[in-house]
Amino acid sequence: MRGRGGAKSGVDGITARREKPKTMTPLTTLAPRAEEGDTPPSRLDDHLAAQLLGQRIVFLGTQVDEVSANRVCAQLLLLSAEDPRTDISLYINSPGGSVHAGLAIYDTMRLIPNDVSTLAMGFAASMGQFLLCGGTPGKRYALPNARIMMHQGSAGIGGTTADIEIQAENLEHTKRTMERLIAENTGQSPQTIARDGDRDRWFTAEEAREYGMVDRVLESLADVRPAASKRRMGL
Repeated sequence: MRGRGGAKSGVDGITARREKPKTMTPLTTLAPRAEEGDTPPSRLDDHLAAQLLGQRIVFLGTQVDEVSANRVCAQLLLLSAEDPRTDISLYINSPGGSVHAGLAIYDTMRLIPNDVSTLAMGFAASMGQFLLCGGTPGKRYALPNARIMMHQGSAGIGGTTADIEIQAENLEHTKRTMERLIAENTGQSPQTIARDGDRDRWFTAEEAREYGMVDRVLESLADVRPAASKRRMGL
């Protein structure tokens, strides 16, 4: 499902596909193959992620899809197994994405015993906004110039009349679920969330605080940086 205003949101994530030579082995989600002429992937991102994990920081800096959600969930579980008492921080700079992938992250945040603080930096839209307000109450933050966007999901449906009815019913169920969870995490009523999210609703960091999405607007990370792990963390 693709959200409006450039943010991606939906029941199913949409992944752009690049045309491949007919002789090429099909890509898989487990072991993608590089095409001729592609630049070899840098290990810089993995190195940075490992360094952040050592500080008990999980960084979501892409759209929310199955790949990014699996990575975030795995990192949350890893850090919790390492130390089930110390806080974990989830830093968010994301345009949103798949509802199901986002709910996997949300449920994992609820599953582990650790408090999970959230921080919006840059852009937290759609599922990014949902995960932001789903952090531990009192530990949800935004940087001063972060922008937060809330809207209802949308999806293309098709098929037979019966298929369309089933898909529409599932979409409505997903919409109500998201409205209920956002309401629980912001202190707003589900009716208010449904009304305000009917179209793209943009918030400054301070407006997000007033709405109940975050608890504080930060000027420094010193107030939220968790204690560093003593042991080197792997990915």
